Amino acid sequence: MKLAPTKAVIIAIRKILRGLVRFALNFRMAYPQMAELLKSVYVEVAEDEFSLPKKVQTDSRLSLLTGIYRKDIKRIREQRKDDDEMPFSVNVGGKLVSRWTSVKEYQDEQGNPRQLPLKSTSGVSFAKLVKDICKQDIRPNVILDEWLDLGVISLVNKDFVKLNQQAFIPSKGNDEKVFFLGHNLSDHLSAATHNVIGEQPPFFERCVYYDGLSEESVAELKALIEEKGMETLLAVNDVAMKLKTQDIARPSPEKHRLDIGLYMFHEGEQKKSDQGIKG
Repeated sequence: MKLAPTKAVIIAIRKILRGLVRFALNFRMAYPQMAELLKSVYVEVAEDEFSLPKKVQTDSRLSLLTGIYRKDIKRIREQRKDDDEMPFSVNVGGKLVSRWTSVKEYQDEQGNPRQLPLKSTSGVSFAKLVKDICKQDIRPNVILDEWLDLGVISLVNKDFVKLNQQAFIPSKGNDEKVFFLGHNLSDHLSAATHNVIGEQPPFFERCVYYDGLSEESVAELKALIEEKGMETLLAVNDVAMKLKTQDIARPSPEKHRLDIGLYMFHEGEQKKSDQGIKG
């Protein structure tokens, strides 16, 4: 184990923090609040992931690991609570969209999500989709009104519902977007850290990088990744749904969660975000 971070590690952390600070400032989180949050996360990670075999994790050892005063560690450990619970709307919405995009009765002949009638006495409908997932806990009209407001769905001829986006990414629901941002970036960084520190087996993590591209070329590549990327995610979702259905009936001592994602980012090569991280 390294006793001090290398220059390469410091540069990498600085790049990661630039994106994090940009996000925090956009939501008016000032440095003192961020510093207190970072302090609590240091204690949380050190306590959960850096314990010694058959040793009690004491305030003194956590202080040695993190550089945080023992009195602060004691306070943070006493106040610690889990704040990363999935919002209810995200949990339900994700299940509904997953079923709509992967179960054959809700798909058209090309395998795309069907336009669903609001109600039907026989066959599939939006009301049936909601009842399949929510049972009697939530009425279909509640989901309908919420999703119309968020831009997830739209009405066609007042009697049919169309899924506007092939993944649950509301255009207006900020809490949902923020939840997925934290969830996805955390898992991506966990996978990258796992690989960098040499844990086995490595996670799949690949990136295509090019500079010197024109705006027209970027636009063409953007269209390509939106098409092929969505095809890949829908194919994986289809297989995952089938496997989960099988696994529910299988006795297993441990269940696993899986996160697979794609992203694309581009900017001008002379952006200020490149300053101060070279050398």
